[in-house]
Amino acid sequence: MNAPSQSPHEQEKDAAAALERFVNKVLANGQVWGLKEKTDDGWAVCDSIEFEDTEVFPFWSTEEGAARHCSDEWEIYQPEAIPLEDFLIEWLPGMHEDDSLVGPDWDVELSGDEFEPADVAAKLGGTDEERH
Repeated sequence: MNAPSQSPHEQEKDAAAALERFVNKVLANGQVWGLKEKTDDGWAVCDSIEFEDTEVFPFWSTEEGAARHCSDEWEIYQPEAIPLEDFLIEWLPGMHEDDSLVGPDWDVELSGDEFEPADVAAKLGGTDEERH
């Protein structure tokens, strides 16, 4: 989450910049990292801070970013790579249908911005000109 002393415009600008950094890393690496249960097919999700009854799937642009969350109550998870193509074709449309959100590169306290899957898909699937 952004600092409460920021104006809504500053918060929106910071969120857009954070999403842009996430997108650039994902495009460079060709994959997204999520947290998958070690003994099941479940994936880590959190409750949205912004919207009641909405889930957020945290994703990271690096394995290291995802791995640092696999402790304490989240030790049941391990980082799992999701190829970019699968993320764009399967994950984001499915999350959109389920009214879930994307939490890109959340910090160690599992805090960060929340985005609509369609917005993330547009950033990841667009050309450089469309992203800027």
